[in-house]
Amino acid sequence: MSLTIKNIEKTYGQQKVLNDVSFNINDNEIVGFLGPNGAGKSTTMKIITGFLTPDNGDVFICGIDAKKNPIEAKRIIGYLPEHNPLYLDMYVKEYLDFASSFYKLGKLKNTAINNVIEQTGLQNEYKKKIRQLSKGYRQRVGLAQALIHNPRVLILDEPTTGLDPKQLIEIRDLIKNIGKEKTILFSTHILQEVESLCERAIVINQGKIVADGELSQIKSPTISAETFIVEFEQAFNFNWEQVSDKIQNVQEIGNNTYRISSSKDIRAELFNFAQQNELTLLTIQKETQKLESTFVDIIKNLQ
Repeated sequence: MSLTIKNIEKTYGQQKVLNDVSFNINDNEIVGFLGPNGAGKSTTMKIITGFLTPDNGDVFICGIDAKKNPIEAKRIIGYLPEHNPLYLDMYVKEYLDFASSFYKLGKLKNTAINNVIEQTGLQNEYKKKIRQLSKGYRQRVGLAQALIHNPRVLILDEPTTGLDPKQLIEIRDLIKNIGKEKTILFSTHILQEVESLCERAIVINQGKIVADGELSQIKSPTISAETFIVEFEQAFNFNWEQVSDKIQNVQEIGNNTYRISSSKDIRAELFNFAQQNELTLLTIQKETQKLESTFVDIIKNLQ
């Protein structure tokens, strides 16, 4: 187990920012840490990396107790904070040399720097000053410093914020490749990030973990509903209960078209009903629930 978080609590003044937060992350797993702004994502990550001390609870990094052995735990963590703290007047390679000095790499230093430059695609940029780089390449420099000591666990806080579409795709691909060999926890409030990068997500809201599991499970946490878009050639003048007792909700969306939610797949029943009643069924399209609607559902159920 790469990460074990047990009953973490954190309070600022009168505000309880984290309330009994617990989760585990396996080796070589990429996990999305989802939540709205202010949910507690960054605070959790700062506690994992040792920048903050929890009021209660424990953090274990690859079996190391981060409270009892903080230096040993930090040696195997790479961290990219939400606001990438770079020295803009340094050259890229100069900055990486500086970052490597914290890890006492000795004779391995130059090899480590060259490896992360290649790994993060900075071969054509490492002789430039950081202030000359685009936002996407600055993020690559941040990732390079997080990787320079070859950590087993990467903690990435909002790594794609502010990137343009091209840069966003490039950073996503980079994270995917890194995740083949390392455990990655990355936070985001952009739900598409999780769908594109990982199979598991942890959702936090108001300091509490409200969902944790594979995306296929999280996508329908509130009701096990199937949703279909159905279009008839003529108006539907029947009671929907005649079609199936599994139908939960029907929304007319115009032009003899309806959005139907049901507790199971009713496409065969719709087809048979239309045939028996001489209705012309033009289309039946199954909708896939997106994480956006799932997240809204989860938050609504907590209020």
